Amino acid sequence: MTIRFITLLFLLSAGMTAAHAGNAWSQVRNPLVGQPEVIGSYANGCIAGAVALPLVGDGYQVMRASRNRYYGHPLLIRFIEQQGQQAAAGGSRLLIGDLGQPRGGPMPNGHRSHQSGLDVDVWFLQQPRDRILSRADTEQVNMRSVVRAADGALNLSRWSPHYRDALKFAAQSPYVERIFVNAIIKQALCESETDRSWLHKLRPWWGHDAHFHVRLACPSDSAQCKSQNPIPLGDGCDADLGNWVRDIVQAARSPKPYRKPKPPSVENLPAACQFVLSNAAQATP
Repeated sequence: MTIRFITLLFLLSAGMTAAHAGNAWSQVRNPLVGQPEVIGSYANGCIAGAVALPLVGDGYQVMRASRNRYYGHPLLIRFIEQQGQQAAAGGSRLLIGDLGQPRGGPMPNGHRSHQSGLDVDVWFLQQPRDRILSRADTEQVNMRSVVRAADGALNLSRWSPHYRDALKFAAQSPYVERIFVNAIIKQALCESETDRSWLHKLRPWWGHDAHFHVRLACPSDSAQCKSQNPIPLGDGCDADLGNWVRDIVQAARSPKPYRKPKPPSVENLPAACQFVLSNAAQATP
């Protein structure tokens, strides 16, 4: 039964309401069984038929598994497994942060995106290929920044060519739509790469100095998936990138008091997401 038919059932059902708003999306423990379909946008959506990423695989390991945020569209799972294999071939093991919740949807804290099963955070910190962290370590080991923000430069004592290779592999994947990374990291790559064409998909964003955020394009099986606007043409090694770096330096030198952001809204999710959530909640033991 497709999500489009499920949506019709939802709209005809007087009993289906938004009663499971709030942090109910994080309380659902299992994906909705069925064909995969992404619904809505990266920051306002959900997913049916999500797949769990195995916690340990060839060249990768999931971190913070207690959050239960290691689910995604099958294409995302395939991409992470391929990225892990690339890392393993170079002697490394990737540490994988958040994907999405079992049904996607808003998280009660942390990300505003990661709602549609198409996003994944990959730590810059890597492990030797043959080392597998204990479950306790996956909950306690911290990410570490690879930039000196106040100086507008990479922290070369923490940077590795393996990190550049991981970024390039991701950027060259046909599944990947864009990658969010700290502007200081992109600027350093703009200065060091002789072929800058693969930098096109690297988009500067705040934070992202200890991990990079990979976002896949809408898959062909998901007519209700909402795409972002296309990335501007060019490699992005331009004056705008320089402005990003200057803003980061200024913010690091003159920090403002931290204001915790509000959790993402659940009020305007696509109608089909309410059925996905309600059905999931009923199936939860």
